[in-house]
Amino acid sequence: MAFSCNSNKVTESEEYKAYLSTTIDNEKLMSNAQFWTDKLKSNPDEFPYLVKRAGEYTQIFNATGNIDYLIKAEKDLIKSIEQTNGIYASQYRALASNYISQHRFKEALELLEKAKENGEKLNSTKKMLFDVHLELGNYMHAESYLEEIKNKSDFDYLIRLAKWEDHKGNLDGAIEQMEKAAAIAEASNLKDIKQWSYTNLADFYGHAGEIKKSYNHYLKALELDPNDAYAKKGIAWILYSHENNPDEALKILDHISTYYHAPDYDLLKAEIADFMNDSELKSEAINNYKEAVRNEMYGDMYNKYNVTLYAEDMLLPEEALAIAKKEVENRPTPQSYDLLAWSYFKIGDVEKANAIVEEYVEGQTYEPGVLYHIAEIYKAVGKTEKVKELKSELVASLYELGPTMAPKIKQL
Repeated sequence: MAFSCNSNKVTESEEYKAYLSTTIDNEKLMSNAQFWTDKLKSNPDEFPYLVKRAGEYTQIFNATGNIDYLIKAEKDLIKSIEQTNGIYASQYRALASNYISQHRFKEALELLEKAKENGEKLNSTKKMLFDVHLELGNYMHAESYLEEIKNKSDFDYLIRLAKWEDHKGNLDGAIEQMEKAAAIAEASNLKDIKQWSYTNLADFYGHAGEIKKSYNHYLKALELDPNDAYAKKGIAWILYSHENNPDEALKILDHISTYYHAPDYDLLKAEIADFMNDSELKSEAINNYKEAVRNEMYGDMYNKYNVTLYAEDMLLPEEALAIAKKEVENRPTPQSYDLLAWSYFKIGDVEKANAIVEEYVEGQTYEPGVLYHIAEIYKAVGKTEKVKELKSELVASLYELGPTMAPKIKQL
């Protein structure tokens, strides 16, 4: 047994330990925002100051996960648009970007249509239109915008092409495009886009089973920003799902939670606790999550997680169904329809679940979590051949799904 654990080992604690004692310079983050607040006090009509402060608030949100600052940024951006009577497309794009972070995709689309009409820096608007249409499941629109911004030497185009390839289920193509984007980021030596490409590449490598490459790219991101919570979470996942080292994974998550707060990190803690049969820790983590998402500022950002939690851990499928319906309304993607089908399945309406999967989900997304739901629903309606096909795909995706899913897949 010891041998098999070692052969799975890709992490070196010495390499990432240095990043587990980092702290955020909150004072610096706050003083940057305060600088523009002071300027606004003496010049309240200077709209560029509002835009600058919104940028600083967004940085605080990105660094700490504190939702208050994303909402403060939204208010500043709305105010700046009012002050200028909406004559700048850049302000619409900035607010649309804020709404994307809040999962308010339909509102983001309305803003981007206004920015498009305005015509200023049209290419920047088209890039974001691709993003939003992809999030809304408007795949024909997304593809046509991708065609309009085509430029094989442009970082922004390549990362979108990578997303598109991933959406189509072409992981090798997604990795190829993301590697090209990372090369451009390195050549331009811009820290933010380098860091972004490293974490995204790390994710893709993980999906492809190239765990060592995935780990190395999370480390590369941490070299650039020792506080990158997402990269640390990625390493925690490798320790848990690949190396069977849940204790070490929890240590990393505990460190992250000293400075960064996003409710889904609590759900990962709950999952690891479940794997360890630690019911006390699992219950504590789920309660922390529920407490966090009670904050109305999160809006619909955690609908997906809430559906799964209500349907599975809390055995409240009717509540899950209500949220899933809302999510389909907000965002009619195959993934949202999967949540709807899964809620009906958990209520016991297998026929309805099957009908939704056949019409809106099957063959339209390749996410392992969705494929598992399809397999369970198909098993319930007796489609044994299809379940067999899905089962082999799911076995290949066990790293991504996590070890608690192994027994569930086995019994398909």
